[in-house]
Amino acid sequence: MIEPISMTDDGHPPNSRLRVAAYTGSSTVSSRRFRVLQYIERLAKLAVDIDEYVSRWGSWPPISYTKRPFWLAATVLDRIVPIARSFAYDVTLLQRELVSTLATLERFSHRPRVLDIDDAVWLTSKRACKTFTTLANLSDGIICGNNFIAENVPLSSTKKIIILPTPVDTARFIPAQRKDTNKQIIGWSGLSSGFQYLLGIEKALLQVISGRSNVVFRVVSDKKPTFQWLSESMVEYVKWTPTNEVQTIQEMTVGLMPIDDTLWSRGKCSYKMLLYMSCAIPVVVSPYGMNADVLKYGNVGFGAATPTEWVEHIKWLLDHPEAAHQIGLNGRQIVEQHYSLDVVAPQMASYLKSFRTNS
Repeated sequence: MIEPISMTDDGHPPNSRLRVAAYTGSSTVSSRRFRVLQYIERLAKLAVDIDEYVSRWGSWPPISYTKRPFWLAATVLDRIVPIARSFAYDVTLLQRELVSTLATLERFSHRPRVLDIDDAVWLTSKRACKTFTTLANLSDGIICGNNFIAENVPLSSTKKIIILPTPVDTARFIPAQRKDTNKQIIGWSGLSSGFQYLLGIEKALLQVISGRSNVVFRVVSDKKPTFQWLSESMVEYVKWTPTNEVQTIQEMTVGLMPIDDTLWSRGKCSYKMLLYMSCAIPVVVSPYGMNADVLKYGNVGFGAATPTEWVEHIKWLLDHPEAAHQIGLNGRQIVEQHYSLDVVAPQMASYLKSFRTNS
C-alpha cells in the first residue's frame, strides 16, 4: 500500500520547502525593505521560507571617525552568531556586504551563497570595488538589479547570474480615482541624497511653474530641500513616511526622475519611476541606464536629456490631461506585466530553488 504524502497548509510537501537565511543591513535601508522584506510573504506561498537577520548596529559607519573602530568591532561581533545559524538553512542570501565596503564574515556562512546587488557599489571606492569582487567570487549566485550591474560582475566569477528588478507591490501602489481639482502637482519622491539631481533641473522647473498659479513642485523625502531659484510658494515639501508614500504619489500629475549620465546612475534600478507608473502617473525621466530600458516598453512618458526637453515634456503633460491620463494607464500596465511583485516573486523562488541540488 502506498502511503499518502503529507502536505503543509499551502499544499506543498514539508520536505519540498526551501529555507533561506537573509542577511540585511540597517532596518532603515530601503533596499532591505523592497528587495527582501516584501518578498517574504509571497515566497512563503511558493514554498520558500526566508528568515531575516538584520544588523543591530546598521551596515553603515557612524559619522564620527573616533566611534568607527568601536562600531566596527560591535557590528562584526554581533554578526557571528547569526552567520553560524546559516548552516541550518538551505541557502544564504547576502543583501550586499555585512559591513559597508568590507568583506568580513561572509566567507564563513553556509553555501550555497547568493549575493544581491542593486547599485553600482564597486564605483564608490577602490576598497568597495575589491569587496564587491571578493563577495562575487565567494558567492554561488548573484542577483542583479539591472543589466548594467550584471555586465559588471567580475569576469572571474562563473556564477549563476540573474537579473531581477526591484519589484513593485502593485496591490499597494495603485492608481487613485480621478478627482476634479485644478491643482497640478509635479512630483519627486526619494532620499535627500538625490537632491543633487533636482538642482540640475531647477531652472527648467522654474520655467514650467512660472505663471501657473495652480502648479506646485512636490518633494517627498526625509529632509526639506533648499532651492536657489524656486520660491517657497512653488515648492510643497512632504516628509516621507511608510503610511503616506502611496498617497503622495497618487496625487501627482507628473512624476520626475532626473539622474546624470554617469556609470553610477546606470546602476540605479529606476524604482521611483516604476512607483510613479504603478500609480498610473506619467513620467518625465533622464533617458539613461535602466530608465531608458523601461521607456522602450511603450508610451509611459518622456525621456528628457536637455533643459529644453524637461520644460517641453512637463508642460505637454500638464496641458494635455486626457492624453497624460492614458499614458499613465499605459505605465501601470507595463509595471503589472514586467515589474510587479506577482511577476518577479515566482522568478526569485525558482532561482533560489535552483541551488537546492548544490547544497
